Amino acid sequence: MSAVASRIYSALICSAFISVGALASTNSHAADIYDAAVQHPGRSAKDLKRDTLEHPADILRLAGIKPGMRVADVLAADGYYSELVSYVVGPKGHVLLLNNKAYDDWSEGQFETRLAGNRLPNVEHRTVDLEHLDLPAASLDVLVMVKVYHDLYWVDSDPKTTWPKMDANVVLNQLTRVLKPGGILLIVDHSAKAGTGSADAGPLHRIDEAYTKQDFEKRGFELVGKSDLLRIPADKRDQISYKPPLLGNTDRFVLVFRKQEG
Repeated sequence: MSAVASRIYSALICSAFISVGALASTNSHAADIYDAAVQHPGRSAKDLKRDTLEHPADILRLAGIKPGMRVADVLAADGYYSELVSYVVGPKGHVLLLNNKAYDDWSEGQFETRLAGNRLPNVEHRTVDLEHLDLPAASLDVLVMVKVYHDLYWVDSDPKTTWPKMDANVVLNQLTRVLKPGGILLIVDHSAKAGTGSADAGPLHRIDEAYTKQDFEKRGFELVGKSDLLRIPADKRDQISYKPPLLGNTDRFVLVFRKQEG
């Protein structure tokens, strides 16, 4: 009984620690590395413009990514976050820029330009089948999923699509398998209306925050941090996320989970 109480107490302390931003406020070096990543010389003008919408230093700080970590940027597309994480984890760390074939195609070669000439030597691109990740169990410290979790539930009706049919449960179990016990999962996604579950993943490319929380908690994850930084209350959550007028103007939730040990 005392062991159970100890685990509960540790979890509560961990949750409060991350939720109030103690990772940033009590460790000035940790805060500095996220700002330094955003300010790193050589970042593209396109990425710098995107920073104003993403607030990446604050988001990565909340996740607590550290030098030396192994991180997977899942469905990374052009690798915007992969590059930023590469600067944070440094030369002793490793970043997997993971795309399926569809995300490779949608990036229109931008991830290749980003990685050309061994520009980011600690970043490795892989084209993967998310249902069969060829990665060792418990091999990653952090998973980053920015505006892509809803895609696991998207079934495209276009017969010409390159988007594969997939079983979201299988994919999520694979992601859980490759993350270390105690590892961190960062989720940023477009908010759907409360109570809609995954129903809007296809038509609107959005997903319900409460559904997201339940989806990971049932796989042994604990919510240890969240942020309202990307909230836009004016978004009625009834229009598609990636087209005007909502392009860049969606309400987004930010959740940080920790995979429980044992």
